[in-house]
Amino acid sequence: MHKLLQEIRACSVCEKDLPLGPRPIVAASPSSKIAVIGQAPGTAVHESGIPWDDPSGRRLREWMGITDEVFYDPSNLAIIPMGFCYPGKGKSGDLPPRPECAPLWHKPLFDSIKEIKLTLLIGQYAQKYYLQDKIKRTLTETVRNYDEYLPEFMPLPHPSPRNNIWLKKNEWFERDLVPKLKSIISSAL
Repeated sequence: MHKLLQEIRACSVCEKDLPLGPRPIVAASPSSKIAVIGQAPGTAVHESGIPWDDPSGRRLREWMGITDEVFYDPSNLAIIPMGFCYPGKGKSGDLPPRPECAPLWHKPLFDSIKEIKLTLLIGQYAQKYYLQDKIKRTLTETVRNYDEYLPEFMPLPHPSPRNNIWLKKNEWFERDLVPKLKSIISSAL
């Protein structure tokens, strides 16, 4: 695992397409129990080098019902984005994750992690990649039907403050799904 993480952190496959240059962000251990698969680091995470070190990460930890210490302990969580580096700015937010990362690095990572009990699929990119033909028509439908993907996967919306409108429109998420998520996370850890 140590060698694999070194290889990922030294990756420069899509360097020419990265406005801030490569800085792959990943955390994992052979004993990780939960995998968190998000989109790609934002500028704050690119700067700090700490995954989910932003308002989205704080909200995600609230949803999971865990502390920073638990979240950042690789024996608890593997943090594996769809794109390991900041992809750049688009018209309405960050660009999509680079398409090279997941096919190149996800399988070797999961082959090295032996105790995963749950994989959180955060946002549409992770859900499309892992759920494939089981994905619903919309992210809302996929998340609403989370129980179809358990015990292996739990689809979630992105916890970004940009999704506050979605959360207001879908009150069932924090009322019904978040308590279930907290219970599953507690059991897995």
